Amino acid sequence: MIYPKDAKNVLEVLGNNLIGVSHDSKNFVRLPDRYWGYFARGHDSNGRFGVIVTYSEDGGDVDDLIGMYEEWIRKNAPKNSTDSMTTNKHHDVDTHDNNSKSSSL
Repeated sequence: MIYPKDAKNVLEVLGNNLIGVSHDSKNFVRLPDRYWGYFARGHDSNGRFGVIVTYSEDGGDVDDLIGMYEEWIRKNAPKNSTDSMTTNKHHDVDTHDNNSKSSSL
C-alpha cells in the first residue's frame, strides 16, 4: 500500500525529473514531427512507480493509450475493494487556456 505522504514524494520526484528533462533541449532534438513520448520509472522500498507523457497530432493516439491504461486498471484492481488502490484520477488539460478538469474512474 502507498501512503499519502509517499505518493506525494513520488509525484514530487517525477515532477522534478520532468522539469529537468524539459530544461535540456538536447532531449528533444530527434523527436518525430507528429508524435512523441517520454516515460520514467523508479522504485522505493515498497514498490515501483512510473509515468508516461505522450503527444500526438492525432488525439485518438493519446485516447487509445489512456484507454489501454484504464483497461489495465479494470483488470488489475481488487474486486469489491473500496481502498485507494482502486481510485484512479486523470486530468484533461487544455494548454491554450490553462483550464483543467479532473475526474476519477
